[in-house]
Amino acid sequence: MQNLVSGIRAIATKLAVGANVIGTTFILLLVVIMNVDVVARGVFHAPLRGTVEVVIFSLVLIVFLQLPNVVQGGRLTRSDGFLLLMQSTRPKVSHLASRVIDLVSGLFMALITWTMWPEFLDAFGSCGFFVQPEFGGAPTGSLWRDVVQSWGRCDYFGTPGVFTAPWWPAKLAILFGVGLSALLFLLKAIAGSDYGDAFPDSDNDPSNMQRSQS
Repeated sequence: MQNLVSGIRAIATKLAVGANVIGTTFILLLVVIMNVDVVARGVFHAPLRGTVEVVIFSLVLIVFLQLPNVVQGGRLTRSDGFLLLMQSTRPKVSHLASRVIDLVSGLFMALITWTMWPEFLDAFGSCGFFVQPEFGGAPTGSLWRDVVQSWGRCDYFGTPGVFTAPWWPAKLAILFGVGLSALLFLLKAIAGSDYGDAFPDSDNDPSNMQRSQS
């Protein structure tokens, strides 16, 4: 059981860190875009078109790509005053309550994942990648041409003529973020917040120390 949880934890942690890196990259790109827009407005009196749409679209990606790493690191905002109070007087009650909170949080994340799955399928299916679409030209057999045509058929976000982007990457980011967060919360509920509470080290176990001393 310990090896299984540890293995899943290692994979989930790597995925969370990788997604966090991608989210951070989007933040850096937003900084560049917004600075370019400020300079263009102040110097050339010509704002960068689509800045508002890019910021709104990117915020969705940033929040949900970085969410799993926040959950994994225990940095998700919550009111833990009661837990801290009980930890000093009733540590077992505090530990149990923390696991229950993680379990409930995981269930909510799982519900969001279940809700987002059909929405992602609908958004991705609207593009008609490599299949006969309901409207538009049939696949030509040319990979690049078919991808470009399918991309143009996708359900999009934004203002036509200013900035548009397909919805499915954003919904995929939401699906991935909440799904991985649900898994991380479940691991915390099973093995404790630091993934080690449920599996004490046998060398440091007080009962084993007493037996070795006897």
